[in-house]
Amino acid sequence: MDRPRRLRRTPALRALTREVHLHPEQFIHPIFVHERDTVTDIATMPGVQRHSIGSAVQQAREALALGVPSVILFGIPDHKDALGTQAYAEEGIIQRATRAIKASVPEVNVIADTCLCEYTDHGHCGPLCEVPGLSGQDAWTVDNDASLALLAQTAVSQARAGADVIAPSAMMDGQVAAIRAALDGAGFTHVPVMSYAVKYASAYYGPFRDAAGSTPSVGNRATYQMDPAGGYREALREARLDAEQGADTLMVKPALAYLDVLNLLKREFDLPVVAYNVSGEYSLIKAAAAAGFMDERRTVLETLTGFRRAGADAIITYHALDAARWLAEDARA
Repeated sequence: MDRPRRLRRTPALRALTREVHLHPEQFIHPIFVHERDTVTDIATMPGVQRHSIGSAVQQAREALALGVPSVILFGIPDHKDALGTQAYAEEGIIQRATRAIKASVPEVNVIADTCLCEYTDHGHCGPLCEVPGLSGQDAWTVDNDASLALLAQTAVSQARAGADVIAPSAMMDGQVAAIRAALDGAGFTHVPVMSYAVKYASAYYGPFRDAAGSTPSVGNRATYQMDPAGGYREALREARLDAEQGADTLMVKPALAYLDVLNLLKREFDLPVVAYNVSGEYSLIKAAAAAGFMDERRTVLETLTGFRRAGADAIITYHALDAARWLAEDARA
């Protein structure tokens, strides 16, 4: 008789035969940075704050002390306009935060989210244009090719500020090629591109849009982000295009509802794969834990383990610091 339970009998036996391991080095800690000198709570994301530049530096230092060597920065400027000019301003919030973190904690990998949605007054990922023949909400979309030059300019300004990795998230066709060419042309051939290669028009982004103030005022993002029912062909096509254009890593966002897609990319490409454990996934666990419906610690670690089992080499997660503490406690036990 086969008895798989033999290898589950004790904690030591279970540890001996595990295939999947979580480590804080695999986590990327997101930080929202705004122009204020205060730290403010985000109501839809319990435990997450908008940070001043000084507080962002402290967050990066705390992450490193916990064994989390990477942070990803999202900027919230005071001034927004139709072209998102603060995204590529030399004294923009992300540029200043990057310089401050690299000056104080140079060992930390600073990943710059490269998009325009937090910087435009309409909340979209590039300048808008009208769609001929349509009216109302459907009459507006993002001008793809006009956005490429602005995204490339943003990437170069972020690299110049000291960003270790550029992470384009706008889902514009050709954005990786445009950014790679701009970085190379400016002498940043050593700076990798972490592409949001497979990014869906997802309901799981709601809390993030509250945090970043990037809810679209007109139209919607379904014209450039992927259809959740698009299937494997669309995912493979998007990932392949980014790989061919020079992406150094491929991301799946959101991660939890798309573990099959994450595993598909892991099997089909020889590039590192990143899972984005997004704001809605985070807030669902927080709400359930607050109501006493679930054990937060066990649920978080099980979820992160699921991302790793599906093939994620790295995980962007708002749970990063808590998970690192829990793993350290488990190691000491």
